[in-house]
Formats: sequence, structure tokens, C-alpha cells
Amino acid sequence: MPNQNTQSLCDRMLAVMADVNGQVAEREELVEAIAIALLTRKNLFILGAPGQAKSYAINQFRARITGARQFERLLSKQTDEEQLFGRIDLASLLPGGVAQAVLDSDPRYQQMHSSLKDRLANGQDAGELPEQMERHRKALAELHGSEPQVNTTGKIPESDICFIDEIFKCNDGVLNSLLTALNERKYTNEGRTYPIPTISFFAASNEIPNFNDSQEKILEALYDRLELKVVTENIFDRNKRMTILRNKQSKRNEQIVASITLEQLLDMQKEVQLVSIPDAVNDLADGILFELRRNGISISDRKYLSYYPIAQAKAWLSGHAMVQTVDLLALKNYLWRKPADRAMVEATLTRMCVNPMQDKVNNIRGMAAEAHGDFETASKDTSKPDAAKKALIKLRGELVRLYGMQQELANSSQSDSETALTAELLDDLEKINRSAHEALQYTPIPLSQLAALQ
Repeated sequence: MPNQNTQSLCDRMLAVMADVNGQVAEREELVEAIAIALLTRKNLFILGAPGQAKSYAINQFRARITGARQFERLLSKQTDEEQLFGRIDLASLLPGGVAQAVLDSDPRYQQMHSSLKDRLANGQDAGELPEQMERHRKALAELHGSEPQVNTTGKIPESDICFIDEIFKCNDGVLNSLLTALNERKYTNEGRTYPIPTISFFAASNEIPNFNDSQEKILEALYDRLELKVVTENIFDRNKRMTILRNKQSKRNEQIVASITLEQLLDMQKEVQLVSIPDAVNDLADGILFELRRNGISISDRKYLSYYPIAQAKAWLSGHAMVQTVDLLALKNYLWRKPADRAMVEATLTRMCVNPMQDKVNNIRGMAAEAHGDFETASKDTSKPDAAKKALIKLRGELVRLYGMQQELANSSQSDSETALTAELLDDLEKINRSAHEALQYTPIPLSQLAALQ
């Protein structure tokens, strides 16, 4: 393992991911999604049957972030807002009383309190400290009197990372506060709204609500606030199951080998934001959006316009200074909403991102073949005068249009292999052009010349 002092921030995050992956089996996708959520300050939802290490993987990752204030809660219909966001400090309501939060945030009172503890611990006389503390407490009560305070210690408003299990069990009473916290990172306390420091909310559930049901539809907004989504399955590989079993029996799954600090995580987020995004990647992302919508997958403009931090995080984890097309594969856990859409999203991303130039070339080649087929059908129609000539003119126009698209691809080629693909495409377009002209006994004109004539 590299020396901790010489490791880059990226190396440290990768070490944490590898350490967590060593504790679970077949959860690489989930572990990467957790890392991306933390690097981009997004929320993550995990869907899976009970016993699939959803909570365990999250908790293993959280345990490796030192200095981060953590909050965890298993929700039920009885969970109230106080259990998540804190309860009224009764002392703040009593005449002459002062909330504990006020005392905790007052430097002078805390200094006297610390001194008193030290004296008593060392067997010394308390002296006048209790009287001084009481006088100061009364002064604070005068200053902050009639100000109801909520004690948020250990709750969501004071947590850096939150894990909410069975999130859809929440009741109407806490729904609005959860929505605001997840979406805006804010919490309203006695009529005043405060920012909360939470980096990411992690949520898990065994099922997704039926949003067509009028009673469950209210949870749809909560589901949409969980931008990243991962589905878990039971461990498929027997050898991996046995490895995890042996690690559990030998207690090796309790060891933490790699960790990061909260400050390092914040620095990582800054580095991720510096990863550049080429125009070609944005163009590809827009093409993916069009293709998915064309296949009936609903993606809002808001969701699409927020895709890039995920791509930046994936590029950063892969050691890329700028986002590359393959980094968009990380969107497979971002662009689906219904579990049934996962396969279509992943297949589309793989087809368009692994070799996007090949996909574009194939699309143009397909349009050319279709135009050629239309020409052959129309040119054989003897019932119409000049049908063949008109069909050739139409085909020429389409081939010139496709030639322009081929030239754009050729000019944007970034490797020898991409240049070769565009050159092969031009050859195919020219073959169709020659074949059509020769079929009507016309002299073929190269597409470059036909384009120049227009």
C-alpha cells in the first residue's frame, strides 16, 4: 500500500473503495455509486431484497470517513420529526431558562464549564466558578429569552452524512422536512430556515412505492430527490460467497485498512469540479438523452442538465483530466427511474459511449442504405414518367446531406481508428452514389463535387 503521505487524493478514495469491496461481494457498482454521491454531494437510493448488504456496504464506507458527523435511522410510520431533526429544548421555554444550544455555543460559558470540570476532577475547590456561571447563564437567558430552540445535537441538521433505511416508511408529518433537507439542504426551525451541512443522503428500501396509488403518490417527490439509484441482487458467484463467509468467521471483515478524513473528502470534491468537459461529451450526452426519450424513457430537462458532475466524478476516479466518452457509462445509475428501464439505459450507454464514432457512422450508413432502397423502388416504377430521374435527384440530395455529416465526423476524429471509420463511411457513400448513377447510365459525380454545386 502506498505511503499515506505520498498518496494522491484520488488514490486515497480508490483505496477506501477497494477496502470496502473487500468486505462485500459483487457490490462494486454500489461502492462506486457511494463514492460518486459523496464526490458530487448527491443522494443515493439502494433498492434490494432484505439481506443483500445494502446497509452494510453503506456503513462500511461511512466508517472510513473520519471526522464526519454521521446520522442513521430506520424509519417506520411512527417515526416523528423530532427523531430526525431534534426536539424543542424545554429550558428555552421556561422563564429565566436558556437553551442548551445557547450555552454550548457561548465561548465564555464553555471556558468556565471546562475549568469547573478540571477543578473537580483534580479534587480542587470549585471556588466562585458556580456563581459566575450562574450569573452568566442568567445574562444569556435575558439575551435569548422567549426564543424557542430545537436541540439538533446528533440529528440531521448537524450531520455530514445521513443514512435513512426504509425511507418510504416515512409519514406525512416528516415528509416535507425530508424533502427540503434532501433537495435544498435546509431545515426550518421554529419559523427560521437554516442551511444544513449534509453532503449526501443515503437511503435504502426493499421496494418502490406504487405511485399510481393515491395514498403512495405523495412519496413520488421523495423518490425523485434521490438522484442516483442502484439495484442489488443476491451474490451469484459461489467462490465470492465463500470468501465473504470465511472473512466473517475469522473477523477479518471488521478491519479497516484505508480511510479518509472529512477535510480530504471536501478537497476531493474541489478536484472533481476542475475536471473539464469537452463539447463533444456534451453533444454525446444530448444524443443519449434524445435516444432514451425516443425509446420511451422519461428524463426531465432538470435531470439532464445536472448530469455532468457524475461524469466528472467518474473521470476523476479513472484518472482522466477531462471527461471522456466512456465516463458517461456512470450515468447508468442516474438516468433510469423505473427498474424496468435499467437494461435499456445501460444498453444505450454502452452502444453510444464505448465507441461513439462507430455508432454515429452506423447511423449514417443506415440512412444511406435506406435512401438507396427507396431509390431502387422508385426508379422501377414505370407508371410514372421520369420516375427514375426524379428518384436519382432525391437520392443525390440525401447523399449530399449525409456527406456533410460524414465530413463533420471526419473533422472531429480524435484517433487513427476514428479517421479510418469515417473514411470507410465515405467509401460506402460513394459506392451507393456510383451504383445509382450507373444504374441509369449516367456518369457518376463524386459527392464532394455534388456538394460544391449546391
